[in-house]
Amino acid sequence: MKESALSRENLLDQRRELMASLKYASFIQQAVLPHQRYMDNTLKDFFVLHKPRDIVSGDFYYCSRKEDYIVVAAGDCTGHGVPGALLSIMGVSFLNEILSIRGPVRSSRILNLLRERVMKALHQKGHELENKDAIDMALCVFNTKTSELQYSGANNPLYFIRKKVLTEIKADKMPVGINAIEENSFTNHTVQLKPGDNVYIFSDGYADQFGGSQNKKFKYGPFKELLIRISDRPMVKQYGELEHVIDTWRGSEEQVDDILIFGIKFI
Repeated sequence: MKESALSRENLLDQRRELMASLKYASFIQQAVLPHQRYMDNTLKDFFVLHKPRDIVSGDFYYCSRKEDYIVVAAGDCTGHGVPGALLSIMGVSFLNEILSIRGPVRSSRILNLLRERVMKALHQKGHELENKDAIDMALCVFNTKTSELQYSGANNPLYFIRKKVLTEIKADKMPVGINAIEENSFTNHTVQLKPGDNVYIFSDGYADQFGGSQNKKFKYGPFKELLIRISDRPMVKQYGELEHVIDTWRGSEEQVDDILIFGIKFI
């Protein structure tokens, strides 16, 4: 009996130590992500709905300004929890490095360079038995002088809504990392934004959440309809509605994945 009680106490101590480590890891991850004040000054009108499944997250967001360009991204790393968080920190660090070097600020170029760095860091050569960790990402470059938006996507699309009409720009079907097919350059899409346009980049966590009366996935159709319905509201109100809807949908079900939606009104 005493041994059983001692074993239980040891397990509780180990759990407390693990939780303390995870909370500190979360603090480090949050420190790597862009600060709220910096984003407020750079983007003005936006929201970030970020709900980790665990204490740390494999989803991450990015925001940086280089001269007349604003670069934003939403990344979804392989897995979640600690492995995903480690890869997310790597992704943010590599993006900062890429934007610090000289060269044209093009969304496709940034994703191509990011892929090179991720593959090199993870020693990915295309061998069958090596790890296949990667990042799905939507990355945008906004020209503050011309209002042109560039977008490149690694598996994750971009939605933009103009006067209640949603346009989806599809991503290339390959990740930032090793891929089964030949590594091609990411496509560089361009959109001329107008005042009132909303741009959304996101991970798959929102659409994949189980819930509702039949315990099914939320899915992308209802997600699009929801964004259209709330698109004329202030960004802070959109954040609140998106959070309320998914929490209500989930109910008592466990959160199955990290959730990230990055909504921006550039002009």
